[in-house]
Amino acid sequence: MVNWGYRGSRLKGQGMRWWYGRRLAQISQRPLNCGPRFAASVYALSCGRDLPEQVASVRSLLQFVGVPDRYVIVSDGSHRLGEIELLRRIHPCITVVPLAEFAANADRTLPPAVADYAALNPMGKKLTMILAIPIDGPTIYSDSDIFFFPGGPSLPELLTANPGQSYYLPDADPAFDERILTGIPPQEPINGGFIIFDHPPDWSEAMARFLSLAGPPNYFTEQTMVHLTLHRDGAKPLPLDRYVMARDDEFEWGDCYAGREIVLRHYVTPVRHKFWGNWRYL
Repeated sequence: MVNWGYRGSRLKGQGMRWWYGRRLAQISQRPLNCGPRFAASVYALSCGRDLPEQVASVRSLLQFVGVPDRYVIVSDGSHRLGEIELLRRIHPCITVVPLAEFAANADRTLPPAVADYAALNPMGKKLTMILAIPIDGPTIYSDSDIFFFPGGPSLPELLTANPGQSYYLPDADPAFDERILTGIPPQEPINGGFIIFDHPPDWSEAMARFLSLAGPPNYFTEQTMVHLTLHRDGAKPLPLDRYVMARDDEFEWGDCYAGREIVLRHYVTPVRHKFWGNWRYL
């Protein structure tokens, strides 16, 4: 039997994304009713392909969470000049930096194997960027397919409630490079799409395992290194009833989780079309 609700939901999402993408120049300059300022830095790795999602994600954070001290968008090199300027126009807190420049200015020197990974796989670029983030106080990493909702004001409250505490988004399904986890007991899977760092974590064990891999890293190597490092660091899970990482509504017409009570949802690939069901907030 054909699931017309699922097919209709995907077509609706594709149509809304097309409409939004055609109007990005105007949308990027549209006045925002921003939330209050909050003391944190936000970082995102961005590519030209996902420009509509990146614009919508940034605008949703500014509106529902507030204005961070800085929002640094790290370009993977695929943005055109006009797209970079478009992102900068959204709000004065935003800067756009090329990945090569961002990595060159990092506090640490990254092993050549990380650059090799970045040359082979987009997740290598994400690993490069996360390793290069300067962490001095509350620091957020957010993928471009994260959408923030009216429950966002509780995020700044969380940042100040437990100084020194980092947080992660629990994953719906394990997605690992098992070679990195050899000999390590199973732990709650971590999704690398949204992370709150309150201090620089110790990457040494994950990096040592990365450098000793037999064979090239794969798509999930980066997330596995994040998983191992955050668990070793004592990071705590974000509450899944408000920080949503789910795909069990993939084949349903509507979004079973979007609403005024949640802080965010990570719209991973199988449910990406549902990202655009949030048109009423855009």
